[in-house]
Amino acid sequence: MTTALLAYTLIRSRRKTVALIVQSDGSLVVRAPLRLARRSIDQFVVSKAEWIDKHRQAVKAHPEAPPAHRYAAGELFWFLGQRYPLEIVPSTAAPLLELKDGKFRLAARAVPRAAAVFETWYRRQARLVLSERVALRAAFHMLTVSGLRISSARTRWGSCSSRGSLSFTWRLVLAPMEVVDYVIVHELAHLQVHNHSPAFWKEVASLMPDYAPRKQWLKLNGRILI
Repeated sequence: MTTALLAYTLIRSRRKTVALIVQSDGSLVVRAPLRLARRSIDQFVVSKAEWIDKHRQAVKAHPEAPPAHRYAAGELFWFLGQRYPLEIVPSTAAPLLELKDGKFRLAARAVPRAAAVFETWYRRQARLVLSERVALRAAFHMLTVSGLRISSARTRWGSCSSRGSLSFTWRLVLAPMEVVDYVIVHELAHLQVHNHSPAFWKEVASLMPDYAPRKQWLKLNGRILI
């Protein structure tokens, strides 16, 4: 088992701790400090064998990721926990993409670049939704956020820098609002505790006592949103 565990993708950055990420296909990504010796990283991975195996088993039990979008009429697309059918609009005057009357309306002229048009729309919505929700949550808990960034991350819903800046993947706005709020609170808690120790989860619970079912929803359904 040790040999298999050592097959991982290493990403180095200016972080202070080592993080393990089991991806949707069961592969392992390790995020580590720039100067940490590879031998030390290997030893850490081996020491977490039980944790890695547990999470790989959990990944297998999760719903399969849906097939790639075809951007065909009637296809369903997520937004804030709801799925809306796609309608192709022939009018040249119509916006490239809008959510209207319970449907995603995509201009026919935009179909050849539909993936990029959808991502642009989702990014815009993520900026609007997350800016508002972060501001509300931070103000309510009297916390200071130095900045907000929208990323394209696939393996992380959010992150918090050492300078108090928060980053969220645009894919987060596919999830229900209560799950969006959980991820925001998760990152706000990192302003106080910069790890995932018991003290961190105690901080999360103090900010959101009912965080557990929201966290579980994301754990079970995150793959279908990616």
